Amino acid sequence: MRKDRFVCGVGKTNVDMLYGGMPRVPLEGEEIYAGSFSLQLGGGYPATLINLGRLGVPARVQTFLGADMFSSFARDQYVLCGVEPMNLYDGDSIPVNLTSAVITPRDRAFISYTDPFPITDAILEAVYTSSLGADVVLIDEQFLPIYPDLKKRGSILVYDTGWRDDMSEESMKSVLKLTDWYIPNAREAMKVTGASTPQEAACRLRRYLDVPVVKLDKDGCMLISSGREILIPACPDIRCIDSTGAGDAFLAGFVYGLYHKAKPEICAAYGNITGARCVTGMGCLTEWVHEQELLKAVEALKNGMRNLG
Repeated sequence: MRKDRFVCGVGKTNVDMLYGGMPRVPLEGEEIYAGSFSLQLGGGYPATLINLGRLGVPARVQTFLGADMFSSFARDQYVLCGVEPMNLYDGDSIPVNLTSAVITPRDRAFISYTDPFPITDAILEAVYTSSLGADVVLIDEQFLPIYPDLKKRGSILVYDTGWRDDMSEESMKSVLKLTDWYIPNAREAMKVTGASTPQEAACRLRRYLDVPVVKLDKDGCMLISSGREILIPACPDIRCIDSTGAGDAFLAGFVYGLYHKAKPEICAAYGNITGARCVTGMGCLTEWVHEQELLKAVEALKNGMRNLG
């Protein structure tokens, strides 16, 4: 086994201002005091890669940091998480995503801001060069030109994206044909495929993927492997404080499995465990699983796996 193995991905750094203990979202003209406040690194691929690093997987974060106060905060947080990010930005704007999140007992509401900037040929080349030789590469659609060659060189390509109103099979066909693994939640999978159930969506994704995967939130995760529709159960007795970052944490567990060449259903079980731990704290990176905890917890989930249909 190579000694220089690693996982990498490019994405904007998110800085989250989290207002917890809110009875509701305030109306226009109202002021409501939060029960708690926290300033943290937020979700996205950088959060996934930080969680992979916590699991002992060498991870390269390719991101954009400026000279502003929020980028300075993010740099300090990366250091505290044991990560030295590769910075791709050299400008005067705010290149990080800033999000204020209001967290109520029922759900969350967000206000976000970022300064846009172009992805230049120099940035594309820097990300490509930094990704050469990676075991697993996380796909960002803005960088599609670099991925076919990385795939030819042996990198496993993994794609995960948040909800977009314009999601469709047609608009995402190029990335679906390219990726090895697409990791949507049920709502995203049904939106992309036009299906009415997660199972139907997974079946339709077989047009592009050898093993379709669909996250089912509190019900766990399902996948289709070797013709079998398999349900991987959720972790029991999880008290959800904040679901922010759960998908990014799930992706970290799933990629941990890919990195260690685990079977697809075991990768999904790892994802259920890392995602479940994330929701027990406020924010994306407050709570996480250590590697030995993960390996112990997966044994319990193996017994609960079952075929669907």
